[in-house]
Amino acid sequence: MAPALSKFTFKHALAGTVTISTLIWILKKRGKKQNLKSRNVWSTNDIQYVIKEEKPKGPKAQVDAAFFRQLYQLLSIGIPGLLSTEFGFLLLIATSLVARSICDLWMINMSTLIETSIVNMDSPLFKKRLIKFLLALPGIALVNNVLKYGMSELKLRLRTNITHYLMDQYLKGFTYYKMSNLDSRLANPDQLLTTDVDKFCESCTDLYTNLAKPLFDIGIYVSRLTSNLGGQTPLLMLSYLVVAGSFLTHIRKPIGQMTVKEQRLEGEYRHINSRLITHSEEIAFYQGNNREKLTLLTSFHKLVTHLRKFLEFKCLLGVIDNFIGKYLATIVGFYAVSIPFFQKDHSVLSGSSVHRFKHYYTYGRMLLKFAEAIGRLILAGREMTRLAGFTARVTEIRKVLDDLNAGKYVRTMIADVKDDPIGYPGAGKIIAKDNIIRFDRVPLITPNGDILIKELTFEVKSGMNVLVCGPNGCGKSSLFRILGELWPVWGGTVTKPPRGKLFYIPQRPYMTLGTLRDQVIYPHTKAEMIRRGQSSDEDLQKFLDLVQLGHLLERENQGNNETQGWDVVADWMDVLSGGEKQRIAMARLFYHKPQFAILDECTSAVSVDVEDSMYSYCKHANITLFTVSHRRSLWKHHEYYLQMDGRGSYEFRQIEPDTEEFGS
Repeated sequence: MAPALSKFTFKHALAGTVTISTLIWILKKRGKKQNLKSRNVWSTNDIQYVIKEEKPKGPKAQVDAAFFRQLYQLLSIGIPGLLSTEFGFLLLIATSLVARSICDLWMINMSTLIETSIVNMDSPLFKKRLIKFLLALPGIALVNNVLKYGMSELKLRLRTNITHYLMDQYLKGFTYYKMSNLDSRLANPDQLLTTDVDKFCESCTDLYTNLAKPLFDIGIYVSRLTSNLGGQTPLLMLSYLVVAGSFLTHIRKPIGQMTVKEQRLEGEYRHINSRLITHSEEIAFYQGNNREKLTLLTSFHKLVTHLRKFLEFKCLLGVIDNFIGKYLATIVGFYAVSIPFFQKDHSVLSGSSVHRFKHYYTYGRMLLKFAEAIGRLILAGREMTRLAGFTARVTEIRKVLDDLNAGKYVRTMIADVKDDPIGYPGAGKIIAKDNIIRFDRVPLITPNGDILIKELTFEVKSGMNVLVCGPNGCGKSSLFRILGELWPVWGGTVTKPPRGKLFYIPQRPYMTLGTLRDQVIYPHTKAEMIRRGQSSDEDLQKFLDLVQLGHLLERENQGNNETQGWDVVADWMDVLSGGEKQRIAMARLFYHKPQFAILDECTSAVSVDVEDSMYSYCKHANITLFTVSHRRSLWKHHEYYLQMDGRGSYEFRQIEPDTEEFGS
């Protein structure tokens, strides 16, 4: 074996490298041909136009002063204070790292002593030291696993605190609605709130350990090596750290931006998959599976193409990292440790050759650990650059949430209209007042800046039921979104009841996850219903009877022996028919009993007789109605109508008894 290895020369290594490179090139070419064959179902033009190709104005991600400021802001959320449990885990990890470094030093010395006793053929001393080493191993194993536990727990706590903070901001008021409908900066907040936060916390925890232990090791080994070998050896290694670290940090700059793009494309691919699930019924009716497959595969192609480029860049960078951070560092280490051994009259040269070998063996191992620590510190720069990408992503959603909660939003299609006489988003006022809805010279303007009505003025008091009519796009939904405070008011004054006293029922009501009771009392919980003390399960039963759904309890109980009555849990979006969901929504309205209710075609799937009884109960319960409907049977339940013509004009008048038709 030895003669064979001795024949292994530089020429053999070079030939092997060329062979491997050629094989990689051939595999890549074959892979590209196979990809082209597998994608022959669509053309290049299809790929170009299925998903809009544009360079996003994403956050800059690099290791600079802005990165450290953003990192500090996020960590101040994840670690609330010096007396927090999270800071305690930081100390636990730091203590474990110190203990691990001390264990490494002890194992170096003990390994040297054990091997010395073997060389000296001292059997009793060898057994004694081996038993001592064996007894210490459980403690060393404990230190290693406490370190792993501390890292994993710290990551979980960071993720918990940051997620709670972001969710509090995301679900404050209507921020979640504004982010998707008013602001155009973030296309997939679900990816940011889940995957990106998780990866940020994981990267942050790993970086802490990858920086803390090498720095501590460097401090220990510099001290030990300086006291025994002099200052030249560690100084040379530290100088190499500075030079190599600066060079590698410079060439790693693209990693941060590539990480941001990777997460953006992952979010886009995930979003397209979720759209397929959400709209599966409509797609199935249109038989649009091939078209959706094209969209999905195009998004996946973009993601994989970027991941492949990222992989190739990381591979090239890994070669440079390994060469500079590991192998070249070892060469510098060998040269550094040789300095005292080639100096005359150095203290390490005193004694026999065996003594010198023992010193070289011990300090050589220390220097090897020292070089490894320097290598890990240099390679930690790569993780820091990747962390910069995740930090930029999480900071981006944090900034957007702060802006939206402060009433600021950015819309790419909107023009600068602050000098326009109509106004600008947020220029109008909203006044909370019971039993009245008043629009005083309020413009109806979409978030994109489209003017539907320049000035809308009318007043509705409790008891004045209003039928809202007009063609599609005339401003009916815009009116209700302003009433619900979903859209900003561009001018004038809106007087309306507080949010809890205005209720909205759309054409396709939302059914929450939970029990049958939860569907009727939504958004209240059972505890809130009990705390209010205004309704009981018997009252809910009456509301179901009013909308002719009293049989629902018995139907859902069949075949379900574990839970009965109101506590039956099901996927109500699928279990209930369209008409049943609309009637559940009306029962929900009866439960909340608001001052005003906005009914947006909410009885289109309900029979006329059931609809008539529900509207009659609303009048009996003193619920004033704003109704959007084209059914003539509803005229008798309203006293006024608000008609919009879709060209910027409107009419608010009382319904005359002999009125035959309007709103067509």
